[in-house]
Amino acid sequence: MKNNNYGRFTLTASALATILALAACGGGGSSSPAGSTSTTSSTQTATSANVATPQYAASSAQLAIFNTVDAYRQQCGFPALTENTTLDASAQNHAIYMIDNGYAVTDSEVSGNTGYTGANYVARAVEAGYPSTATTLGTWGGSTGGSGSLTAPQFGDLEANSWVSGVYHVGVLFNTGSIVGIGEVEASASGTTFSNADIFVVQNTGAVANGPLTFPCQGVTGVPYDGLVESPTAPNVSASGWGTPVLVEGNLTDTIVLSSGTMTGPSGNVTLQLLDSANDPNGELKSYDAVAYPTSPLQPNTTYTMSITGTYNGTAFSRSFSFTTGNSQG
Repeated sequence: MKNNNYGRFTLTASALATILALAACGGGGSSSPAGSTSTTSSTQTATSANVATPQYAASSAQLAIFNTVDAYRQQCGFPALTENTTLDASAQNHAIYMIDNGYAVTDSEVSGNTGYTGANYVARAVEAGYPSTATTLGTWGGSTGGSGSLTAPQFGDLEANSWVSGVYHVGVLFNTGSIVGIGEVEASASGTTFSNADIFVVQNTGAVANGPLTFPCQGVTGVPYDGLVESPTAPNVSASGWGTPVLVEGNLTDTIVLSSGTMTGPSGNVTLQLLDSANDPNGELKSYDAVAYPTSPLQPNTTYTMSITGTYNGTAFSRSFSFTTGNSQG
């Protein structure tokens, strides 16, 4: 991946990876913000707006996000992503909303604000035309940052890395959900260009095979070596941030409990925090995902060896692999 030392992004995860039944609630009327494409239809199914190959513009941040995340997912055994144009519209609406309301980073919207299309992700998906009867895996993240003159693909790389580096956001990108909508919009203020992005992944019929899976996994390269800003803040991270989080993921009905973990680099053992749904003080992790993360940043362009053990639906498991960081910061 490219060197993404452009700026720092803020992440929010206010209802990360929660199973949601889409309620029959509307957004802010029949119109959509400029740049979005509403596809409201009472007869649409959850997959009717899927496309076989990505339709994002060739030099867009959306395509950069899609390609980066999809390549990582397939390398580690997760189901390949499928673009859904209705969810694209919903995600684009929210990206525009964040820019139009003070470059905010938020998972929610406030009625009456510019570009309002629904208070939460479920309402916004329904407003865009996603069926209210579908059961979704609501996984999302908002990010914002600024720099001088970045191309849209560079912003996309930065945004994908910001999610990958998040203790609570890496699970946004790596799970059994495979239908995705991505929105991104750029705007300038006080001489700085900002990019706000939104991603919405819903549950398809796919499932994790030979679980639990991990990300990173054997042979992954170029992952961010640190993370600095995330809301809520994960426990026991240093003032300088944390290192590459290792996600352990199963199916939605699975339960993962971590028992031990070691990460070793050129300087020896790395101090890790093991986090699963049983000991997560922020209540963000679900039973089917867990994270082991260095409590301080790792080194760029460095190979680390990871070993982790635990139980998967009560049965012992272990995973060992090596991955290599890149130049990028989350």
